[in-house]
Amino acid sequence: MGLKEFFRSSAAIFRLAHKSDRDEFTLYLKLVVLGIAVVGTIGFLIKLLGAIFFG
Repeated sequence: MGLKEFFRSSAAIFRLAHKSDRDEFTLYLKLVVLGIAVVGTIGFLIKLLGAIFFG
């Protein structure tokens, strides 16, 4: 991929990009918080099970 191709695809990305409105931002925020909560819960359960069985 040459420099010319890089600038061409960068320009295409900037043409497609847009600033999120409030509804879209809150949706992304909810999804991120939900993902963090799920990963935290899984980590907590693994730690708890490890403490119960091997503790």
